[in-house]
Amino acid sequence: MSRTIRSGSSFVLMCAVVAVLVFAGARMVGNDYVFFAGYTVLQFIVLATAWNILGGYTGYVNFGTAAFFALGAYATVFFHKLYPLPIPVLVAVGAAVSGLIGLGMGYLTLRLRGAFFAIATLALAVVLQTLVVNWNYVGGSRGAYVIRPAEVSELSLPYIQYLFLIMLVLAVMAISTARIIERSKLGYGFATIRDDELAAEASGVPTLKLKLIATTLSGALMGMAGAPFPYYIGYLQPSSAFALEYAVNSIAMPMIGGTTSWVGPLVGALLLGTLQQVTTVTISSAVNLLIVGMLLVGFVIIAPNGLIGLWQRLLSKR
Repeated sequence: MSRTIRSGSSFVLMCAVVAVLVFAGARMVGNDYVFFAGYTVLQFIVLATAWNILGGYTGYVNFGTAAFFALGAYATVFFHKLYPLPIPVLVAVGAAVSGLIGLGMGYLTLRLRGAFFAIATLALAVVLQTLVVNWNYVGGSRGAYVIRPAEVSELSLPYIQYLFLIMLVLAVMAISTARIIERSKLGYGFATIRDDELAAEASGVPTLKLKLIATTLSGALMGMAGAPFPYYIGYLQPSSAFALEYAVNSIAMPMIGGTTSWVGPLVGALLLGTLQQVTTVTISSAVNLLIVGMLLVGFVIIAPNGLIGLWQRLLSKR
């Protein structure tokens, strides 16, 4: 146990050092677009890692990523209009709201399995979007403006750099959480559910309890990713908060990278997120989902276990 804790602490420290180097390197470039594009890539790292805790580790495919992301975003809009709070506090609020909804969703739907569970998560996104569209306080179908200052005077940082830094911290938290889970008893419990849930139940594994933990953690991380989004985009409407790209990318990135390890979502998000940002600048953002679809089909055929699985297979052959 102590060895696991020491290993986890070393990994978190290493991630923190890498994050500092990334932020310093981005500032040295001296181009704000690096921070705008980098924020989006980091956001997808958090979402892909969060999805993988439930979809990859536990084997329950979640089509409701956009719902949890939007919950975090609209929690920010709610408090921005009620009583403005610092973004770190809003991130904690978004995590709490989305985590509670994830717990409730898990309690209601985790007795379903396979396609039935996936359809239930998709239905959750539709229901929440309908509620938001008819909730005038947070803008309803019209949307809501969130005015941000030009810079954070306390840190002497332009606001986009501040948002990038926050998302960088969230990415470190998400990756560290996934890695610690993977090497712990909790992760082994998730793996038994993924491999054979009936056998796990027969062996005395508390499957329902573990699945509720997975849905809560996954939902909380997605809500954290959504909380800074209104300040990043400046104008939030249901179509942007519940966008299809969040559901598609959060599934495609772990599948392209590999779903059985914390490395997979990170690699998939970096590869696919960077490619989408380059495509947005050089061609058009309209082809992003086309690229995702083509890559996903290709990897399902060539490398069904993702890049990490392909790499492991090549190493075993050598």
